[in-house]
Amino acid sequence: MTDYGEIRRQKTAERDALIRAALPNVPFDGWSAKTLKAAAIAAGLGEGAAVRLFPGGAKDAVAHFQDLADRLMLEDFAAVDLAALKVRARVTLAVRTRLERWTPYREAVRRALALSPLPQFAGGSLRGWCKTVDAIWRVCGDRSTDFNFYTKRGLLAGVYASTLLFWLDDRSENCAATWAFLDRRIAEVMQFPQVKARVIERLKMLPDPRRILDRIAGRRPRSAA
Repeated sequence: MTDYGEIRRQKTAERDALIRAALPNVPFDGWSAKTLKAAAIAAGLGEGAAVRLFPGGAKDAVAHFQDLADRLMLEDFAAVDLAALKVRARVTLAVRTRLERWTPYREAVRRALALSPLPQFAGGSLRGWCKTVDAIWRVCGDRSTDFNFYTKRGLLAGVYASTLLFWLDDRSENCAATWAFLDRRIAEVMQFPQVKARVIERLKMLPDPRRILDRIAGRRPRSAA
């Protein structure tokens, strides 16, 4: 009996190996067929493995790179004692964990990011971003399914995007400037619930617009008489 689960795991492992082998050459030849072919050979998978594993070429390779980064983030975060951390610290650590592993390959990340506006990459890139942001919240223990699900992910998407761009050009020791930037951005986002609550309270103090409309509507027949 065919073990399809084992086949999928083996294929994922081969794709992971090819991507890892490709990363050092991406700064020179981009996420190209040349890079993938050379990586397949370097990984001992054979010249034809690049097309077999990534039939869509660079588009499939970049999508798998994003998926690999998410999976490794989850592995790296598995040993973290979440109970000892507040939500803010969890999210900060998760974003840092997601980026820190790839510091030696920032140019490969930059090249992948540069492809995202292209039509053939746009859909996959957006799906990849959504998966990453969701994975960060999930690993932090978030299980929301209501409107907060979308609010949290929308806010974190902005934090992650701005931090990623800062990190790409950060030359400070151990990316200290990036982590300080991340702390500031997280602090700004954590103020959102308080701001939202104050806005709601102020809105409650305003006259109900439906009553105003009812009053206006009620006057119209009398003024026309």
